[in-house]
Amino acid sequence: MPILFLDQLVALFVFACIGAFTPGPNNVMLLASGVNFGFRRTMPHILGVAIGFPVMTALVALGLGFVFKTQPWLHVAIEIVGVVYLLWLSAKIAFQPVERGIGVVASTAKPFGFIQAAAFQWVNVKGWIMAVSGVSVYVPEGLTPTAGALVLAAVFLVTGIGSASTWAAFGTIIARFLHEPRRLRLFNWTMGALLVLSLWPAFVDFVGWMRG
Repeated sequence: MPILFLDQLVALFVFACIGAFTPGPNNVMLLASGVNFGFRRTMPHILGVAIGFPVMTALVALGLGFVFKTQPWLHVAIEIVGVVYLLWLSAKIAFQPVERGIGVVASTAKPFGFIQAAAFQWVNVKGWIMAVSGVSVYVPEGLTPTAGALVLAAVFLVTGIGSASTWAAFGTIIARFLHEPRRLRLFNWTMGALLVLSLWPAFVDFVGWMRG
């Protein structure tokens, strides 16, 4: 295997790790789900993120990205839908009933399912930034479009499983300190606020779009 290919593959893996493990909508929601529902009930959410994002990235690599370049309004429309949906999710997380602790939250609310988590990747602003950056910058040279898409998907699958599992597991660990309703309420408010803050790139895009 050529040294240049290995170097580019390592660069892609480092990029994927940074993108996957740093805070963003997926990780904030997985952390909150781990706290409120536990690791086992969060597994469909974990798999939805870990599989849904590589599939989306592969489709972008196979030509979907070209559609957004030729039809920029479509990208803006997806961002708007994503922002509205994430604002709704942030409110849902922030105002979950916590008067009687985590057990009541787990019994009265439902965690994300696999399809819901996988579909969410299509309105995740951070996910789009990672997918487009990965396709345009980090695909190793000399590969066919299909091979490049498969390499991207494989790397994002490995890092996605690791990051999604880690954030959900961390949520289950800190849950033991959040049995008091007041602490749980503060945690959920914080997660809701972080989810809103994660929309900052979309807000910047909207400002540029309106000025342009």
